Amino acid sequence: MNDGTIAFLDADAVRTALPMASAIAALQRALRDGLDPESDPARSVVPVEHGQLLLMPSHAARYAGVKIASVAPANPDRGLPRIQGSYLLLDAETLGPVAVLDGIALTAVRTAAVSAAAADLLAVPDAQRLVVFGTGPQAHSHVEALRAIRPLRHITVVGRDPQRLARFLGQYEAAADVSVEAGTADAVATADLVACCTTARTPLFDGSALPARATVVAVGSHERDAREVDDETVRRSMVVVEARSAALREAGDVVLAVESGALDADELVAFAGLARGEARVDGSRPRLFKSVGMAWEDLVLAGVAYEALRN
Repeated sequence: MNDGTIAFLDADAVRTALPMASAIAALQRALRDGLDPESDPARSVVPVEHGQLLLMPSHAARYAGVKIASVAPANPDRGLPRIQGSYLLLDAETLGPVAVLDGIALTAVRTAAVSAAAADLLAVPDAQRLVVFGTGPQAHSHVEALRAIRPLRHITVVGRDPQRLARFLGQYEAAADVSVEAGTADAVATADLVACCTTARTPLFDGSALPARATVVAVGSHERDAREVDDETVRRSMVVVEARSAALREAGDVVLAVESGALDADELVAFAGLARGEARVDGSRPRLFKSVGMAWEDLVLAGVAYEALRN
Protein backbone atom coordinates (compact mmCIF):
# COMPACT_ATOMS: atom_id res chain seq x y z
CA MET A 1 0.00 0.00 0.00
CA ASN A 2 1.18 3.53 -0.73
CA ASP A 3 2.87 5.26 2.25
CA GLY A 4 2.85 8.66 0.57
CA THR A 5 6.43 8.48 -0.72
CA ILE A 6 6.87 9.14 -4.43
CA ALA A 7 9.89 7.68 -6.19
CA PHE A 8 11.40 9.43 -9.20
CA LEU A 9 13.11 7.29 -11.83
CA ASP A 10 15.09 9.24 -14.40
CA ALA A 11 16.16 7.75 -17.73
CA ASP A 12 19.24 6.03 -16.31
CA ALA A 13 17.28 4.59 -13.40
CA VAL A 14 14.61 3.23 -15.75
CA ARG A 15 17.18 1.55 -17.98
CA THR A 16 19.02 0.11 -14.97
CA ALA A 17 15.80 -1.21 -13.46
CA LEU A 18 14.64 -2.73 -16.75
CA PRO A 19 17.32 -4.92 -18.34
CA MET A 20 15.94 -5.93 -21.73
CA ALA A 21 15.78 -9.65 -20.97
CA SER A 22 13.86 -8.94 -17.76
CA ALA A 23 11.43 -6.62 -19.56
CA ILE A 24 10.74 -9.24 -22.23
CA ALA A 25 10.11 -11.92 -19.63
CA ALA A 26 7.83 -9.65 -17.59
CA LEU A 27 5.58 -8.93 -20.57
CA GLN A 28 5.28 -12.60 -21.49
CA ARG A 29 4.61 -13.50 -17.85
CA ALA A 30 1.85 -10.88 -17.54
CA LEU A 31 0.03 -12.37 -20.53
CA ARG A 32 0.47 -15.95 -19.33
CA ASP A 33 -0.91 -14.91 -15.94
CA GLY A 34 -4.14 -13.71 -17.54
CA LEU A 35 -3.74 -10.02 -18.34
CA ASP A 36 -6.26 -9.14 -21.06
CA PRO A 37 -5.02 -6.47 -23.50
CA GLU A 38 -8.54 -6.12 -24.90
CA SER A 39 -9.63 -4.52 -21.61
CA ASP A 40 -7.18 -1.62 -21.99
CA PRO A 41 -8.83 1.80 -22.42
CA ALA A 42 -8.34 3.31 -25.86
CA ARG A 43 -5.48 5.76 -26.25
CA SER A 44 -6.57 9.41 -26.32
CA VAL A 45 -4.89 11.34 -29.12
CA VAL A 46 -5.16 15.13 -29.20
CA PRO A 47 -3.81 16.88 -32.32
CA VAL A 48 -1.88 20.06 -31.55
CA GLU A 49 -0.08 22.54 -33.78
CA HIS A 50 3.26 20.71 -33.81
CA GLY A 51 2.23 17.11 -33.27
CA GLN A 52 0.11 15.06 -30.89
CA LEU A 53 -0.56 14.71 -27.18
CA LEU A 54 -1.25 11.16 -26.01
CA LEU A 55 -2.95 9.91 -22.84
CA MET A 56 -2.57 6.20 -22.04
CA PRO A 57 -4.18 4.92 -18.79
CA SER A 58 -4.27 1.31 -17.58
CA HIS A 59 -4.88 -0.67 -14.39
CA ALA A 60 -4.16 -4.12 -12.99
CA ALA A 61 -4.17 -5.93 -9.66
CA ARG A 62 -1.26 -4.13 -7.98
CA TYR A 63 -0.92 -0.88 -9.88
CA ALA A 64 -2.73 1.66 -12.00
CA GLY A 65 -1.00 4.28 -14.08
CA VAL A 66 -1.03 6.70 -16.95
CA LYS A 67 1.51 7.82 -19.49
CA ILE A 68 1.31 11.35 -20.81
CA ALA A 69 3.32 11.51 -24.02
CA SER A 70 3.90 13.85 -26.91
CA VAL A 71 4.84 13.16 -30.52
CA ALA A 72 6.65 15.99 -32.27
CA PRO A 73 7.66 14.90 -35.81
CA ALA A 74 10.06 17.83 -36.32
CA ASN A 75 12.05 17.18 -33.15
CA PRO A 76 14.73 14.87 -34.62
CA ASP A 77 15.84 17.69 -36.91
CA ARG A 78 16.31 19.78 -33.77
CA GLY A 79 18.33 17.06 -32.09
CA LEU A 80 15.42 16.27 -29.76
CA PRO A 81 13.43 13.07 -29.20
CA ARG A 82 10.37 12.62 -31.39
CA ILE A 83 8.48 11.01 -28.50
CA GLN A 84 8.62 12.51 -24.99
CA GLY A 85 6.62 12.07 -21.82
CA SER A 86 6.30 10.95 -18.23
CA TYR A 87 4.70 7.97 -16.52
CA LEU A 88 2.70 8.27 -13.29
CA LEU A 89 2.44 4.97 -11.40
CA LEU A 90 -0.30 4.59 -8.77
CA ASP A 91 -1.08 2.09 -6.05
CA ALA A 92 -4.10 0.14 -7.33
CA GLU A 93 -5.91 0.13 -3.97
CA THR A 94 -5.49 3.72 -2.83
CA LEU A 95 -4.86 5.24 -6.27
CA GLY A 96 -2.15 7.31 -4.64
CA PRO A 97 0.98 8.05 -6.67
CA VAL A 98 4.02 5.90 -5.89
CA ALA A 99 6.41 6.79 -8.72
CA VAL A 100 7.08 9.07 -11.66
CA LEU A 101 9.21 7.56 -14.44
CA ASP A 102 10.99 9.04 -17.43
CA GLY A 103 8.62 8.39 -20.32
CA ILE A 104 11.23 8.42 -23.10
CA ALA A 105 13.30 5.65 -21.53
CA LEU A 106 10.23 3.64 -20.55
CA THR A 107 8.81 3.85 -24.09
CA ALA A 108 12.13 2.90 -25.68
CA VAL A 109 12.45 -0.23 -23.56
CA ARG A 110 8.76 -1.12 -23.69
CA THR A 111 8.34 -0.92 -27.45
CA ALA A 112 11.36 -3.08 -28.25
CA ALA A 113 10.62 -5.50 -25.41
CA VAL A 114 7.09 -6.06 -26.72
CA SER A 115 8.46 -6.77 -30.20
CA ALA A 116 11.02 -9.21 -28.82
CA ALA A 117 8.48 -10.88 -26.54
CA ALA A 118 6.35 -11.63 -29.60
CA ALA A 119 9.29 -12.47 -31.87
CA ASP A 120 10.55 -14.91 -29.26
CA LEU A 121 7.38 -16.91 -29.85
CA LEU A 122 7.35 -16.49 -33.64
CA ALA A 123 10.92 -16.47 -34.98
CA VAL A 124 12.89 -19.53 -36.01
CA PRO A 125 15.13 -20.67 -33.12
CA ASP A 126 18.37 -20.26 -35.10
CA ALA A 127 17.61 -16.76 -36.43
CA GLN A 128 20.92 -15.09 -37.24
CA ARG A 129 20.17 -12.42 -39.86
CA LEU A 130 18.32 -9.24 -38.89
CA VAL A 131 17.32 -6.36 -41.17
CA VAL A 132 16.52 -3.10 -39.37
CA PHE A 133 14.71 -0.24 -41.06
CA GLY A 134 15.45 3.03 -39.27
CA THR A 135 18.35 4.61 -37.39
CA GLY A 136 16.60 6.22 -34.42
CA PRO A 137 16.25 5.22 -30.76
CA GLN A 138 13.78 2.43 -31.53
CA ALA A 139 16.11 0.89 -34.07
CA HIS A 140 18.85 0.71 -31.43
CA SER A 141 16.43 -0.69 -28.84
CA HIS A 142 15.22 -3.34 -31.26
CA VAL A 143 18.75 -4.47 -32.03
CA GLU A 144 19.32 -4.88 -28.29
CA ALA A 145 15.99 -6.63 -27.70
CA LEU A 146 16.19 -9.04 -30.62
CA ARG A 147 19.78 -9.95 -29.76
CA ALA A 148 18.45 -10.90 -26.31
CA ILE A 149 16.21 -13.61 -27.78
CA ARG A 150 18.09 -14.94 -30.81
CA PRO A 151 21.75 -15.67 -31.75
CA LEU A 152 22.04 -12.83 -34.26
CA ARG A 153 25.30 -12.74 -36.21
CA HIS A 154 24.56 -10.35 -39.08
CA ILE A 155 22.60 -7.10 -38.99
CA THR A 156 21.76 -5.00 -42.05
CA VAL A 157 20.62 -1.44 -41.37
CA VAL A 158 18.51 0.45 -43.92
CA GLY A 159 18.38 4.22 -43.39
CA ARG A 160 17.53 7.26 -45.48
CA ASP A 161 19.91 9.79 -43.91
CA PRO A 162 23.58 8.95 -44.62
CA GLN A 163 24.88 10.82 -41.57
CA ARG A 164 22.46 9.19 -39.15
CA LEU A 165 23.17 5.82 -40.73
CA ALA A 166 26.92 6.32 -40.29
CA ARG A 167 26.45 7.27 -36.63
CA PHE A 168 24.24 4.23 -36.08
CA LEU A 169 26.79 1.85 -37.61
CA GLY A 170 29.61 3.49 -35.65
CA GLN A 171 28.07 2.37 -32.38
CA TYR A 172 28.60 -1.27 -33.37
CA GLU A 173 32.14 -1.04 -34.76
CA ALA A 174 33.63 -2.67 -31.68
CA ALA A 175 31.11 -5.53 -31.56
CA ALA A 176 33.03 -8.77 -31.95
CA ASP A 177 30.09 -11.16 -32.01
CA VAL A 178 27.97 -9.55 -34.71
CA SER A 179 28.54 -7.99 -38.14
CA VAL A 180 26.64 -4.73 -38.75
CA GLU A 181 26.49 -3.08 -42.17
CA ALA A 182 24.43 -0.69 -44.26
CA GLY A 183 22.14 -2.17 -46.89
CA THR A 184 18.99 -1.79 -48.94
CA ALA A 185 15.45 -3.12 -48.70
CA ASP A 186 16.44 -6.08 -50.88
CA ALA A 187 18.16 -7.55 -47.81
CA VAL A 188 14.81 -8.84 -46.55
CA ALA A 189 15.15 -11.70 -49.06
CA THR A 190 17.68 -13.41 -46.78
CA ALA A 191 16.37 -12.18 -43.43
CA ASP A 192 15.34 -14.25 -40.44
CA LEU A 193 14.07 -11.17 -38.63
CA VAL A 194 12.95 -7.78 -39.95
CA ALA A 195 12.39 -4.81 -37.63
CA CYS A 196 10.50 -1.81 -39.03
CA CYS A 197 11.26 1.13 -36.72
CA THR A 198 10.50 4.17 -38.88
CA THR A 199 8.09 7.04 -39.34
CA ALA A 200 7.34 5.88 -42.88
CA ARG A 201 3.77 6.21 -44.12
CA THR A 202 4.23 3.90 -47.11
CA PRO A 203 5.68 0.36 -47.31
CA LEU A 204 9.40 -0.10 -46.80
CA PHE A 205 9.94 -3.28 -48.83
CA ASP A 206 8.35 -5.71 -51.28
CA GLY A 207 6.58 -8.41 -49.29
CA SER A 208 6.95 -10.95 -52.07
CA ALA A 209 10.68 -11.08 -51.29
CA LEU A 210 10.22 -12.31 -47.71
CA PRO A 211 11.32 -15.91 -47.12
CA ALA A 212 8.85 -18.16 -45.32
CA ARG A 213 11.20 -18.39 -42.33
CA ALA A 214 11.13 -14.62 -41.72
CA THR A 215 9.46 -12.84 -38.81
CA VAL A 216 8.64 -9.14 -39.23
CA VAL A 217 7.94 -6.69 -36.41
CA ALA A 218 6.44 -3.31 -37.34
CA VAL A 219 6.26 -0.62 -34.66
CA GLY A 220 6.49 2.73 -36.41
CA SER A 221 2.93 4.00 -36.37
CA HIS A 222 -0.35 4.09 -34.46
CA GLU A 223 -2.24 5.84 -37.26
CA ARG A 224 -4.86 4.29 -39.54
CA ASP A 225 -3.44 5.78 -42.75
CA ALA A 226 0.26 4.98 -42.20
CA ARG A 227 1.98 1.67 -42.86
CA GLU A 228 5.46 0.15 -43.00
CA VAL A 229 4.52 -3.13 -44.68
CA ASP A 230 2.61 -3.72 -47.90
CA ASP A 231 -0.49 -5.79 -48.66
CA GLU A 232 1.66 -8.63 -49.96
CA THR A 233 3.47 -8.95 -46.63
CA VAL A 234 0.17 -9.03 -44.78
CA ARG A 235 -1.50 -11.38 -47.27
CA ARG A 236 1.32 -13.93 -47.03
CA SER A 237 1.81 -13.74 -43.27
CA MET A 238 0.40 -15.03 -40.04
CA VAL A 239 -0.53 -11.66 -38.49
CA VAL A 240 -0.22 -11.24 -34.72
CA VAL A 241 -1.40 -8.10 -32.89
CA GLU A 242 -1.35 -6.88 -29.29
CA ALA A 243 -5.15 -6.66 -29.26
CA ARG A 244 -7.58 -6.98 -32.16
CA SER A 245 -9.54 -3.90 -31.09
CA ALA A 246 -6.43 -1.71 -30.91
CA ALA A 247 -5.10 -2.98 -34.24
CA LEU A 248 -8.37 -2.36 -36.06
CA ARG A 249 -8.58 1.08 -34.48
CA GLU A 250 -4.99 2.31 -34.90
CA ALA A 251 -2.76 0.03 -37.02
CA GLY A 252 -2.62 1.26 -40.61
CA ASP A 253 -0.66 -1.87 -41.59
CA VAL A 254 -3.72 -3.89 -40.55
CA VAL A 255 -6.55 -1.46 -41.33
CA LEU A 256 -5.43 -0.74 -44.89
CA ALA A 257 -4.89 -4.44 -45.62
CA VAL A 258 -8.39 -5.25 -44.36
CA GLU A 259 -9.87 -2.47 -46.48
CA SER A 260 -8.06 -3.73 -49.59
CA GLY A 261 -9.14 -7.32 -49.01
CA ALA A 262 -5.60 -8.58 -48.38
CA LEU A 263 -6.54 -9.58 -44.83
CA ASP A 264 -9.65 -10.94 -43.14
CA ALA A 265 -9.90 -9.32 -39.70
CA ASP A 266 -11.07 -12.63 -38.25
CA GLU A 267 -7.66 -14.10 -39.05
CA LEU A 268 -5.81 -11.77 -36.68
CA VAL A 269 -4.02 -13.68 -33.91
CA ALA A 270 -3.92 -12.15 -30.43
CA PHE A 271 -0.53 -11.88 -28.75
CA ALA A 272 -2.07 -13.08 -25.48
CA GLY A 273 -3.34 -16.26 -27.12
CA LEU A 274 0.10 -16.87 -28.57
CA ALA A 275 1.78 -16.38 -25.18
CA ARG A 276 -0.65 -18.79 -23.52
CA GLY A 277 -0.21 -21.47 -26.14
CA GLU A 278 -3.76 -21.09 -27.41
CA ALA A 279 -2.59 -20.17 -30.93
CA ARG A 280 -0.26 -22.28 -33.07
CA VAL A 281 2.61 -20.69 -34.97
CA ASP A 282 2.39 -21.33 -38.72
CA GLY A 283 5.98 -21.92 -39.77
CA SER A 284 5.05 -22.47 -43.41
CA ARG A 285 4.77 -18.74 -44.09
CA PRO A 286 6.18 -15.44 -42.77
CA ARG A 287 5.01 -14.14 -39.42
CA LEU A 288 4.13 -10.46 -38.88
CA PHE A 289 3.77 -8.82 -35.47
CA LYS A 290 2.19 -5.38 -35.71
CA SER A 291 2.48 -3.25 -32.57
CA VAL A 292 0.84 0.11 -31.91
CA GLY A 293 2.05 0.37 -28.31
CA MET A 294 -0.52 -0.15 -25.55
CA ALA A 295 -0.96 1.22 -22.04
CA TRP A 296 -0.86 -2.20 -20.34
CA GLU A 297 2.70 -2.66 -21.55
CA ASP A 298 3.85 0.60 -19.93
CA LEU A 299 2.03 -0.32 -16.73
CA VAL A 300 3.62 -3.76 -16.47
CA LEU A 301 7.13 -2.42 -16.97
CA ALA A 302 6.65 0.65 -14.77
CA GLY A 303 5.62 -1.70 -11.98
CA VAL A 304 8.66 -3.91 -12.55
CA ALA A 305 10.98 -0.88 -12.56
CA TYR A 306 9.45 0.52 -9.38
CA GLU A 307 9.79 -2.78 -7.55
CA ALA A 308 13.38 -3.14 -8.70
CA LEU A 309 14.12 0.30 -7.25
CA ARG A 310 12.49 -0.59 -3.92
CA ASN A 311 14.46 -3.81 -3.66
